[in-house]
Amino acid sequence: MKANLKSHWENVYKTKTPQEVSWTQKTPTASLELIQSFSLSKKAKIIDVGGGDSNLVDHLLENGYENITVLDISAKAIESAKIRLGTKAEKVNWIVCDILDFKPNTTFDIWHDRAAFHFLTTNEQTSKYIDLVSRYVENYLVLGTFSKNGPQKCSGLEIKQYSEETLTNKFKSNFNKIACFTEDHMTPFKTTQNFLFCSFKKV
Repeated sequence: MKANLKSHWENVYKTKTPQEVSWTQKTPTASLELIQSFSLSKKAKIIDVGGGDSNLVDHLLENGYENITVLDISAKAIESAKIRLGTKAEKVNWIVCDILDFKPNTTFDIWHDRAAFHFLTTNEQTSKYIDLVSRYVENYLVLGTFSKNGPQKCSGLEIKQYSEETLTNKFKSNFNKIACFTEDHMTPFKTTQNFLFCSFKKV
């Protein structure tokens, strides 16, 4: 299954441009505003899980953040981001890995995940993810998932929708909710996807 999942995402990034995938954002405003709201040092350790060739890393670098890690299951997605960033890519720690196989060698001040967590559809998968963040997040967790009003599939794969209550309950053992809000994301092909964003503080 894991091999199939990796090949699925490699194929997506090999065959589609950013304008042909629904998750592309020119400016990831919600993510940026949440990260900046924590008022941490520009040296804070930030990881973008499932970051792929997201533009978030570009904006974090522009805003002066110095300690950024981008993790994605797809080597092709990471390669695309590196090409886009040019020499700036050398300032970023890039990791090609399935998040459920990730064994960090450090903790993170901010763990950001827009649209990776909702692909984990079994209790075993979500429990493993929750254990991972509980162990390796020092301060803040930012999650963006499809809301109850969002799509039921993405890129042909099943996803799990969340409400503020269900997402908060998943992480309540080790994280206190700071804020949650929903946002309509306009895809490059002018359809709308409703996202739920929640920020949490480590207990």
